[in-house]
Amino acid sequence: MSVSPESILSFWFEETRPIQWFRRDPHFDGTIQSRFGGSVETALAGKLQHWTTAPTSGLALVLLLDQFPRNIWRNTARAFSGDAEALNVSIQAEKQGWIGSEPRRPRRQFWLMPRLHSEDLAIQTQALPLFERWTDQRTLEVAQRYRDTIAMHGRFPHRDLALGR
Repeated sequence: MSVSPESILSFWFEETRPIQWFRRDPHFDGTIQSRFGGSVETALAGKLQHWTTAPTSGLALVLLLDQFPRNIWRNTARAFSGDAEALNVSIQAEKQGWIGSEPRRPRRQFWLMPRLHSEDLAIQTQALPLFERWTDQRTLEVAQRYRDTIAMHGRFPHRDLALGR
């Protein structure tokens, strides 16, 4: 069952606090699974591509593909299963001018998150000016550390166990 893009954005940006976004919390992960697990599955199956035609639904799709799998399938390979498609949506959003026209920094940050999660050094490097322009100093510093990790290791070593490498 799919939910509306607005309900996804409302949950993420209004019902939750930023501290919840990046902390390991089985209760929060369970909430995402119960409320949005079906929509994540639908997105991963490619059945929400029509959401890429507008900024609101596009950002909701990025959350379904990039962020929510990390909560639902934490510490497993499936946590990264939407990364490639989320990156495509993020790149499309930049080309459409959606990121630059988004007035709220947290939303711009999550538009860019698929780039932060990429294990491609070129994508990481190209993303740094975007993080500098459209996020805050703290987020830029995280992006720089992630890019440095990819430059040093060619991957995120903390994913090795989950990905069996």
